[in-house]
Amino acid sequence: MRNVDPLLTRTGANRVRLGPAMARGHYESFFHRANHPSEPRAFWIRYTVFCRAGRPEAALGERWAVFSDGPARRITVAKDVVPLAECDFADLVAGLRIGGATLDAAGLRGSAEGPDGVVDWDLAVHGGDRPLLLLPRRLYDGGFPKAKSLVSAPHLRHDGELCVGDQTVPVDGWMGSQNHNWGSRHTDHYAWGQVVGFDEAPDAFLELSTARVRVGPLWTPFMTLLVLRLGDAQLELNGLGRGLLARGRFGYFHWEFETGKGGVQVRGSMRAPREAFVALRYDNPPGGAKTCLNSKLAACELEVKRRGHPTLRLRTQHRAAFEILTDDDAHGLPTSI
Repeated sequence: MRNVDPLLTRTGANRVRLGPAMARGHYESFFHRANHPSEPRAFWIRYTVFCRAGRPEAALGERWAVFSDGPARRITVAKDVVPLAECDFADLVAGLRIGGATLDAAGLRGSAEGPDGVVDWDLAVHGGDRPLLLLPRRLYDGGFPKAKSLVSAPHLRHDGELCVGDQTVPVDGWMGSQNHNWGSRHTDHYAWGQVVGFDEAPDAFLELSTARVRVGPLWTPFMTLLVLRLGDAQLELNGLGRGLLARGRFGYFHWEFETGKGGVQVRGSMRAPREAFVALRYDNPPGGAKTCLNSKLAACELEVKRRGHPTLRLRTQHRAAFEILTDDDAHGLPTSI
């Protein structure tokens, strides 16, 4: 019988990394995101534990929620923080809990409060494809990079409802993903993107990032990693050498990228207007904080060339997730939470 890599199973991809790592500083998040099937509406809900380096006794649980309502031109942001003693963050299969908010294999239920009011969620999940690794497999077991991320369940269907202030939002067949991030420090500067289904290819799934890290006073070059699923094919353009040769350039609210190897070439862009983003504060385990510019209603265009196949052009007007992590405030957005 062929052995299956545990990390490529949903149970293994969702294995909680909290434990001895707390003393060194640790953050760990499980988040769900999904888009309305046709309208520019989306949600992002995140369950997080955070521990500052050297202060495991002060570890916290965080529940986050962002609802983006394109037609109303409104983004509602909420976050609650509780002591780790009020959390159960041991096993996602058995169920995680951040205060009164729960997350398990069947769905997620909870609430969070922000400057615009309360966001409640009661969502069931169905289906989902096998996990997708953005980093090369070997890097998930070592100390480099300090931040790890993967998609535990691509193409995950969400059903139920959100209550955003006094508005009830039915969630019926919103497609998205469940994701797992962890590490001892955040990547210093990055753009991250994800598309769950393009207009011309609803079964396609795109995950990519362009990132660099600081080593002492110096910056590494930008590295662009990309994985694209097209039906049964998976285009893995995520080797470190390939990532350094790839082109990835982003500014506030736009991103262009191009990469390839052998007979495969992929190039594309993501963008969204300033008003489609919110600025979130991400505390960093070693100290200080980063700002995450977060949109779940971005546009994405992709051109895929494969030897022996016609050129494929994929688009979505408002179904792309697009984030930028940065240290500065030149973007001009006020920090929401």
